[in-house]
Amino acid sequence: MFHLSRLSRRGALIGAGATMLPATGRGSNWPDGNTIDWIVPFQAGGLTDAFARPVAQRVSESIGQTVVVDNRGGAGGTIATAQAARAAPDGYTFLVAFTGLVYAPVIYPNAGFEFGRDFEPISALARTQSSLVVNPARLDVRSVREFVEHARQAPGSIDMASVGLGTTTHLAIDMLEKRAGIELHHVPYRGGAPALRDLLAGHVAASFMSIATLTSYVSKGDLRVLAVAGRRRERLMPDVPTMEEAGFPDFRVVNWFGVFAPRRTPPPILDRMHAAIQATLVADDIKRLWLEQAARVEPESRADFSRFVKREIDRWSRTARAANVQLE
Repeated sequence: MFHLSRLSRRGALIGAGATMLPATGRGSNWPDGNTIDWIVPFQAGGLTDAFARPVAQRVSESIGQTVVVDNRGGAGGTIATAQAARAAPDGYTFLVAFTGLVYAPVIYPNAGFEFGRDFEPISALARTQSSLVVNPARLDVRSVREFVEHARQAPGSIDMASVGLGTTTHLAIDMLEKRAGIELHHVPYRGGAPALRDLLAGHVAASFMSIATLTSYVSKGDLRVLAVAGRRRERLMPDVPTMEEAGFPDFRVVNWFGVFAPRRTPPPILDRMHAAIQATLVADDIKRLWLEQAARVEPESRADFSRFVKREIDRWSRTARAANVQLE
């Protein structure tokens, strides 16, 4: 099992190996001995950091250059993302982003970047499905249908935790309210750990959370997963239906993590970084690690990932506008 508590609390220097990948044209001399920064716009110990570090180590070995994982927290990741957007497009600064950053300018009017304008997508690192989960001691329902019926009979009676205002979990709650025609009581927290703690304690009744966070608590009966908010059932819980199977077509809350470069970074550099990441993701130890985290990633081209990111920007920006969330 990959334990986040074992992660270093500081940016890690990751040793370089000797294998080089071919490239031609502008950027063909990259890397030329300078350290490569992978900016993670959150403190060490979170999921973005957890998926970045093992891949960065392998990428360093592949391209033959030292990589630094640089954690810079603050303002929901927007401060470091804006810094990455302004970095020189020379192949020595990259951003490790996640779903919430692509629509951040909608909820942070002064974010200082536009994701689709300021970044070149390179590769996904991982995708994790969220799930609708309840504390059965607080809310003894066994399906999404029963959950919705309870909410209709007692509007506002279900306390639902999110990991913060404007996060995907917050937007998921808003989506469920609108799609089901119900009223829920949104309780925002400052991160996943306190939200999970209060859910387990019964201070809140329900939430949308990653499957990987829940497996041990579900097996003990402390929590109950009603549905997975993705396209397919989760391998770790194959008996749990999807939200679509539960009657909510296209209800998807998938947190994904990927690597980006500042706009105008030379294509040969983008291609070489993409190739190094893709080679890492098919390694057996990385695949086992991702399985333990209920994460998926499949081989894809840079063009495929770029199209995916564009769709995500459009979809989540519409969702954020519909939720009418504005943060400073």
